[in-house]
Amino acid sequence: MISSQFDHKAFLKTLTSRPGVYRMLDAQGEVLYVGKARDLKRRIASYFSRALNRRLQQMVSRIQGIEVAVTHTEAEALILENTQIKTLQPRYNVLLRDDKSYPYIFLSADRFPRLAFHRGARTGNGRYFGPYPSAAAVRETLRQMQKIFPVRQCEESFYRNRSRPCLQYQIKRCTAPCVDLVHTVEYAADVHAATLFLEGKTSQVIDDLVARMEAAAGALDFEQAARCRDQVAALQRIQERQYVSGEQGDLDVVACASDGGVSCVQLFCIRSGRNLGNKVFYPKVPEGESDERILAAFISQYYIGKPVPREILVNAEPTDSELLEAVLSAERGQRVEIRHLVRRERSRWIEMAEQNAQLALASRLASRSGIQSRIDQLQSLLQLEETPTRMECFDISHTGGELTVAACVVFNQDGPLKSDYRRFNIEGLAPGDDYAAMEQALNRRYARIQAGEGELPDILFIDGGKGQLGAAATVLSELAVSGVTLVGVAKGVERRPGLERLFLFGRDSPIILPPSSPALHLIQQIRDEAHRFAITGHRQRRDKRRKTSVLESIPGVGPKRRQRLLKQLGGLQGVSRAGVEDLARVESISRILAEQIYQAFHGDE
Repeated sequence: MISSQFDHKAFLKTLTSRPGVYRMLDAQGEVLYVGKARDLKRRIASYFSRALNRRLQQMVSRIQGIEVAVTHTEAEALILENTQIKTLQPRYNVLLRDDKSYPYIFLSADRFPRLAFHRGARTGNGRYFGPYPSAAAVRETLRQMQKIFPVRQCEESFYRNRSRPCLQYQIKRCTAPCVDLVHTVEYAADVHAATLFLEGKTSQVIDDLVARMEAAAGALDFEQAARCRDQVAALQRIQERQYVSGEQGDLDVVACASDGGVSCVQLFCIRSGRNLGNKVFYPKVPEGESDERILAAFISQYYIGKPVPREILVNAEPTDSELLEAVLSAERGQRVEIRHLVRRERSRWIEMAEQNAQLALASRLASRSGIQSRIDQLQSLLQLEETPTRMECFDISHTGGELTVAACVVFNQDGPLKSDYRRFNIEGLAPGDDYAAMEQALNRRYARIQAGEGELPDILFIDGGKGQLGAAATVLSELAVSGVTLVGVAKGVERRPGLERLFLFGRDSPIILPPSSPALHLIQQIRDEAHRFAITGHRQRRDKRRKTSVLESIPGVGPKRRQRLLKQLGGLQGVSRAGVEDLARVESISRILAEQIYQAFHGDE
């Protein structure tokens, strides 16, 4: 049903047949839809002269005006359409949540260069490698590299103020250029090898390392030769795991799956024959949109204005694929192909991406009304570039400073990930020093992760305020952990739920959310689970001590002497009440041993 207030016939009489972009407006002037056309007059007329599906009927019934922008070519129209969709976010377009920028690995141009996670404008003096599909892919690559190439990854502020080597030097992840423990030439060799690895020239790196190993062995420097041998072995393992059979260039694999009004797009990135990882997208899709149109919208919104691979493999042919190829080829400066009819290895890559899209979609649908909406709110609250897929929270529990236990719980997009929960018995600290306990737990947790025993979270919650948050930031800086968002969760007035204050590291003022906030509910759920897990661990540790007789911990009091003490003094309570003289009267208990037993029960009283 066409709105009587919009005279489409009169409008079409004045309309040009040249290429361009059209914007459909509602009664409030809001943009309903943005489209591009080779022939504006013919394309817009089609909305009023043919049978439309339900979605288009609903859209057309709301049209109160149409604006057009004429372009020289259809390719220009596609670029302009893409820009306006991102800016205006029309209700009836396929909308991709646009990342502000892609993540890269940055190699600085300092005397002792630094490898680092980077997102944003590439204005720093150095080289940028990427782009990577996600922050997680960058973090994983940096972690692998740290084990093979001891190039520093610490922040400049940390590096410039060192007077002694940090933990990274002790665990052989860095050669301590901050205190001049490595020669410039040796460090430059590691930087060169790391650069070749990031360029995809792993075979050349392995050949160079083999030559260095043989030279070191010939010079009887067996320690250096062993180090090169270990580097070669690690690189070969990575090469087996990451390299795509028979592929040498750059390509992306994109697959779309839709069900229940939700669509999922899975993207795999392959650069120089190396699989850099994957990323999942959930574009906002109007009802009844086809996978072909979703893929076309995704490709235009994701690639236009950003780095483009030479080939894009898709599980369905996008609408206007030839036009997309022409525009992307102009962006790249070389021919770009979008292909969906492929065979052998490449058909298996598409199948792999499609399976991943279907699995991610099923998970999204299962959690759509629960944790996923809360995660989306949390992403918006913390202004994160990407949807967080892994969140961790630490809490400390003790009684009067004794038997301190730190707990770490993990949540992903499906909720609690209990197989990754961990507890840490805190030892060797002053009773009640929660800051030191938190530092010890974080050190133990993330030193293991940096060594390859787990994966880093996107968000790390700390149960506490600025003090605990500062302690956590110090530990992560010491371990060269980057790309993790730190959030302190401080209890509100009178410790009442709903009044929590959130401290985001690097921000002075706290964030206070309304009690009804879905993001706050998720944070409370994670914090409460960490609290429960820590208390449970502390109680188990305390109960275990209570079940152990104090007598068992006293040197020289074996099973027979314990039996005599308990029989002659009327049980453990009688032993605890007895004086030194009473204890010494028991057979085989000397005066010195009696004093030790008394001291064990009464301490410094």
